[in-house]
Amino acid sequence: MPILFDPIQLGAIKASNRIIMAPMSRSRATKDHIPTPMMIEYYRQRATAGLIISEGTGISQEGMGFPYAPGIWNKEQVEAWKPITRAVHDEGGKIICQLWHMGRTVHSSFYPSPISASATTAPGHAHTYDGKKAYVQARALPVDEIPRLLNDYAKAAQNAMNSGFDGVQIHAANGYLIDEFLRDSSNFRQDEYGGSIENRLRLLIEITQRVCHEVGSDRTSVRLSPNERVQGVFDSNAKSLFIAASQALSREKINFLEVREPQIGNKDNYVEKDLTEADYHPPIFPSMRENFKGNFVINGTYNGQLAQKIVKAGQVDAVSFGRPFISNPDLVEKIKTGKPFVAHDSSIWYTQDEKGYIDFK
Repeated sequence: MPILFDPIQLGAIKASNRIIMAPMSRSRATKDHIPTPMMIEYYRQRATAGLIISEGTGISQEGMGFPYAPGIWNKEQVEAWKPITRAVHDEGGKIICQLWHMGRTVHSSFYPSPISASATTAPGHAHTYDGKKAYVQARALPVDEIPRLLNDYAKAAQNAMNSGFDGVQIHAANGYLIDEFLRDSSNFRQDEYGGSIENRLRLLIEITQRVCHEVGSDRTSVRLSPNERVQGVFDSNAKSLFIAASQALSREKINFLEVREPQIGNKDNYVEKDLTEADYHPPIFPSMRENFKGNFVINGTYNGQLAQKIVKAGQVDAVSFGRPFISNPDLVEKIKTGKPFVAHDSSIWYTQDEKGYIDFK
């Protein structure tokens, strides 16, 4: 069986090892969502990952609701991404762009009329340029606007390739737009995009097909999160839903499926804070793995030793690491040599300066 440090062919992308850098918002772009020179060094430092998945990158102004996060919908953004992808490639690395639409978690101060599967409101408060504010009710996306949404994804995918990315990932996790369509706690539609699992999967599959058409299925991946309640989103029959999603995505022959599923008892900033261990279902990813015929990547509170174990056992093909990469740009080497990780400091995850961003050795 392969080990964590063996190369892997992810569709058209040859990764030098099976340690993938997971997507993480870091808020170092401009207020207009244009990548900054600081981001060149950040991604360059982490190019020893077998593959970097960029931070969530807005496909449109409508879909962007996080302060200082980057976008990929206009020419200025495309040009600003080019030196970042070039720096990664110059170091021998690979990088793909995560395509992000935040759905009902877009506050009206970013975009006046947020959309979702149904007219619902996310719980809690949004981060805005004026501090935390209560979410507003999103409007249900009409069927006649879905072609426009598909066009937004297609254009963003084209822009990503024009920016020098090696491929794209469709963000269908963590309670954002596509996840809101997938799950029955947020999708109350009575049309062809609601009700049955097949219908709730429809938007994900249409987006995937459109993006694959634009950039190739061998350069398209998808991220799913079959965890319990996240940003108010959950499903009454999650195992059946995500097995069906795995089967459907397998038919599209995407280059890999990344599944974010924290181990039981390990919570993070996405999973809602009032959950207890009793709220967590047994892991779904093994069943998803059985039903997805392609490269399968797991993400969620794994250390190097456990990651090596599950790759060697053939449970997954690769493991993506998020937070450890924040303060350990040399994470691959540390996992290989057994050196301890530098602890991360969550107070500086989303600031706009270099401290806690590119000052790690």
